[in-house]
Amino acid sequence: MRLCAGLLLLCFQGCLSLTGPGSVSGYVGGSLRVQCQYSPSYKGYRKYWCRGPHDTTCKTIVETDGSEKEKRSGPVSIRDHAANSTITVIMENLSEDDAGSYWCKIQTSFIWDSWSRDPSVSVRVNVFPATTTLPATTAILPLVNSGQNLRISTNVMFIFQLWSLLSSIQFQVLVFLKLPLFLSMLCAIFWVNRL
Repeated sequence: MRLCAGLLLLCFQGCLSLTGPGSVSGYVGGSLRVQCQYSPSYKGYRKYWCRGPHDTTCKTIVETDGSEKEKRSGPVSIRDHAANSTITVIMENLSEDDAGSYWCKIQTSFIWDSWSRDPSVSVRVNVFPATTTLPATTAILPLVNSGQNLRISTNVMFIFQLWSLLSSIQFQVLVFLKLPLFLSMLCAIFWVNRL
C-alpha cells in the first residue's frame, strides 16, 4: 500500500508545484509586482522569469542563482523568498511593449521522468496608458470592498488559476499519461494479489 501512495505522489509532482496570479496589470511608466507560489520541495532551485507564448520556447529575462539574493536585468528584478516559498518579480518603468505572456519557472533536472519539464505557470501582463483606469479583473483585490464584489473577484481569480493549471503541460501529462499508467499498475497489483 505504501508503494501505491508513493506512485500517486510521483504522478502529482510538478502539476500543482507552482501557482501564479493568472494576470497582472499596470500603467505605462509605472511598475507591477508578480508573486508565484511554489512547493517547499523546490527551495534552493533556480527560479526564472521568461517571456513567450509557450513555456518551452520562452526567452529568459531574469533568473535567481538558487539563493535569496535579488537579481536584476534592466528594469526587471526577481527574488526568491524561501521562507514562504514565493518568487517575486518586479517590472519597473513599464511600456506598452511589455504587455504579453510571461512565465514563472523553476529550473529542475528530472532523473526518473524524461517526459517532465521545468514546473511553470503562465502570467498575462497587461499594460495600460497612464490616463486609463485598470479593469475590474486585475490580480490585485481591493481591501475595502463589499462582500459580494469580493466574492466575485475571488471567483474570477480562481477561474484564471484553474485555466492556468488545465492548460499546463504538466497537468496534461498527468491526466493523459501518468494517471492511466498508475491506474493500470494499480490494477495489475490488485490482480496479482487476488491470485
